[in-house]
Amino acid sequence: MKIKNVLISQPQPENEKSPYTDLAKQFNLNITFRKLIKIESVDNKEFRKLRINILDYTAIIFTSRHSVDHFFSLCEELRVTIPESMKYFCVSEAIALYLQKYVQYRKRKIFFGKSKFPELLELIKKQKNEKFFFPCAVNHTKEIPDLLQAHKINHVIVPIYNTAPDTVDDIEIDSYHMIVFFSPFGIESLQKNFPDYKQDETIFAAFGQATVSAIESAGFEVQIKAPSPEAPSMTMAIEQYLQNHKAKK
Repeated sequence: MKIKNVLISQPQPENEKSPYTDLAKQFNLNITFRKLIKIESVDNKEFRKLRINILDYTAIIFTSRHSVDHFFSLCEELRVTIPESMKYFCVSEAIALYLQKYVQYRKRKIFFGKSKFPELLELIKKQKNEKFFFPCAVNHTKEIPDLLQAHKINHVIVPIYNTAPDTVDDIEIDSYHMIVFFSPFGIESLQKNFPDYKQDETIFAAFGQATVSAIESAGFEVQIKAPSPEAPSMTMAIEQYLQNHKAKK
């Protein structure tokens, strides 16, 4: 099967020099960017019911840009000023750099892993005296909380946003030769919008083990998995797959 039309379940990159642009040129692809999920903030009234004081904590764990945006939005609504002494632990450098949207990067204590939480956990374990605040989705996976608990990290799990399937039934899903997922909720959205969908020869790409597991549990096959030692980014994983696919022709 010729791979031509690719659906990336993320917003269109703001930067024209996106790696996806290079990928499209290299393999003559038609790439469509379309989110399959929507992110909604938890009402601050619901947060107040948790009786959690953000300033009682000395470090914050961020695993996505969504968690960064919704955390600082919540702080603004609650009129909470985060002190310069607060430490930030980010699962990747990209998320750490994204913090510049809200804090003066050079003046803050920011730590980050390579892309996977177990790597970040090694940094967290070295600072066990901190009290960690972990903002996450209401329907978050149990992997990270279980790891924090297993290593006796002083932490609190705080659901501050909700991830839900978006309505995307206007797209011609069967026209795509490859669909790229970045969240377990992406496959949930696919099934909700297209209950009769069959994968057939369509290539599924998944970022993160939780996403891979969700797709396989739904009865589909994942041909491209990232990150990996050979392909730390999704674009690199897709490029390697397409090169191998081309070589087999």
